[in-house]
Amino acid sequence: MPTDVWRLRSSRQGSAIVNNVAARNRFLRFALFIAIFGVGLYVYRQFRETEPERESPRPRTVRAAPARTGDVDVYIQALGTATPQNTVTVRSRVDGELMALHFAEGQMVASGDLLAEIDPRPYKVQLQQARGALMTDEALLTQAERELERYRKLIKEHSVSAQQMEAQEGEVGRQQGAVLSDRAAVAEAELMLEYCSIRSPVSGRAGLRKMDPGNMIRASDADGIVVITQQQPMNVIFTLVENQIADVLKAMSGNVPPLVEVRGQDGALIENGEFLTIDNQIDTATGTVKAKAVFANKDGLLFPNRFVNVRLRIATLKDVLIVPTSAVQRNSEGPFVYMVEDGKARTRKIRLGWSRDMESVVEEGLKAGDMLVTDGVDRLRDGMPVAAIPALAP
Repeated sequence: MPTDVWRLRSSRQGSAIVNNVAARNRFLRFALFIAIFGVGLYVYRQFRETEPERESPRPRTVRAAPARTGDVDVYIQALGTATPQNTVTVRSRVDGELMALHFAEGQMVASGDLLAEIDPRPYKVQLQQARGALMTDEALLTQAERELERYRKLIKEHSVSAQQMEAQEGEVGRQQGAVLSDRAAVAEAELMLEYCSIRSPVSGRAGLRKMDPGNMIRASDADGIVVITQQQPMNVIFTLVENQIADVLKAMSGNVPPLVEVRGQDGALIENGEFLTIDNQIDTATGTVKAKAVFANKDGLLFPNRFVNVRLRIATLKDVLIVPTSAVQRNSEGPFVYMVEDGKARTRKIRLGWSRDMESVVEEGLKAGDMLVTDGVDRLRDGMPVAAIPALAP
C-alpha cells in the first residue's frame, strides 16, 4: 500500500476516535449534572418534608381597632363659592368736581358713612334761587287770597260781578299751583345738595377706588367711585347632583334645619352656617341644581368669590355599627375586613352602608367589639399569625 494512502487512513481513524471520546465525555458530564441535580432536589424535598417545625412563624405586627355602635351624621359634599349678599357700585347722582374721599381702600365701612364729597356750591345757588321763587309766589298767593276775600264781601253788596269773582278765584288757584311747584323745586334743590355728600348704602369692605379727587364726576359714569361688598353675613352658592335633591328636600322638611359647614382647600373647618334653600330648576346641561347657605363670617375668612368645600348634613343614623374606613378592604367578591381572632387574621365578608373619610357603617357581617386590622394589611393572608397593637387615633 502506498505510504500516502496509509497515512491518510490513519489520520481519519485517529480523528474519529477523538470525536468519539469527546462525545462520550460530553454525555458523561451531562449525565453527571442530571444526577447531581436530581440528588439535590430529592434531598431538598426530603428535608422540607421531614424537617420538623421547631418554631412557629413569627407573628406579624398589625394595628387594630374595635367595631363600635354609635350615631353617624350623613353628609353631602360639594364645591361652593363665597358670594356677598350685597355688592354695590357707589356712583354719584349729580355732576360736579370730586372734592374729597373719606375712605381708605380695603376699609370696612358702615351703612351711612361718608365716602366722598362733590363741590356743593352750584347746588347751593340753585337752592337759593328755588327758595326765592317760592317766596315770591307765596307773596302773590297771599295777595290773591286777600283780594278774593274782599271780592266775596263785595259780591254780597252787588259791587262786583260774578265774572270778576270767578276770575279772582282762578288767580288764587294759579298762584297755589305756582307755590306748589316752587316747593317741589326747593325740595329737588335740597336733594341735589344732599347728593353732594356720597354715603355708603351698605355695610361692607371698600374696594380699590376708581376716581381721584379733583376729577369731574358725572351721574352717567358707569365705573362709579368704589365698590362696596357686604361680607357679614356671607352667602355660599354650591351645586347639588340631581339625585341628591330628594334627600335635601326631606332634610329641609324636618324640625331641625340642615347643618352646613365650609372647609378650606386644606380641609380645615372655616365656619358652620345655615342652609337656606335650593334653586327652582335643574340645569339641563350639567344635571345639577344650585343651593344657598348663609354664614356669619365673623372672622372674615369667607372672602368674596373664594372657592370652598361644602358639607351639608342631611341625616343622622342612630345606633349603627361603625368601623374605621381604613379597615375596609375590597376584592372581586366585594368588601371584607381582616379580624383578629386567637392571634390570627381571619377574613370576614361584610355589607357596607354609608361611608365617609374616617368611618364607615357596616350593615351586616360584624358585631360590636370585633377587632379589625386597620394598618398592616399588605401581604396579610387568612390564618396568618398576627400581633395586634392599638390603632393610632385619627
